[in-house]
Amino acid sequence: MFRFLFILFIVVPIIEIMVLMNVGAWLGAWPTIAIVIITAWLGAKNVKQQGIATLNSVQTKMAQGEMPSDEIVAGVLLLVAGVLLVTPGFVTDFFGLSLLIPNVRNMLIKSVQAHLVMNKNAAGFTYQSSVHNQEQDPFSQSPFQQNSSSDKPIEHHQGETLEGEFERKE
Repeated sequence: MFRFLFILFIVVPIIEIMVLMNVGAWLGAWPTIAIVIITAWLGAKNVKQQGIATLNSVQTKMAQGEMPSDEIVAGVLLLVAGVLLVTPGFVTDFFGLSLLIPNVRNMLIKSVQAHLVMNKNAAGFTYQSSVHNQEQDPFSQSPFQQNSSSDKPIEHHQGETLEGEFERKE
């Protein structure tokens, strides 16, 4: 993780500065600044467009009862693309623009999903109940401690699901 952060915060800005200086020497300062501003504006506009389309796709899949996993990963990649495009520089613009290409994004979605693990128990909340003495605070002991009023261990029931509705009253 340290290497990644080192590269992200030290190496990438140094590369960006070198590229900006070389392009500025070749084109001039004002055209270089104009290109950086135009790519940020066009990139942000394109990210907004594709983000709205991805959000609509998520809502459609959710309405059909399907899991929109592709769209969620695509939304995260579009967020990364937006951050890269707004960051001044040509290298980050290149990577941000490449994330806006649907074929590149689909390839990355497949590789990200290969590393994800789906939780099949995500539909409900699980809780652990325990039998306590009435005078004790039920949160005062860990599951591995003995009950102070007797030498029997606290009983735990695992796998029970608590379902219900709530209403916020203000």
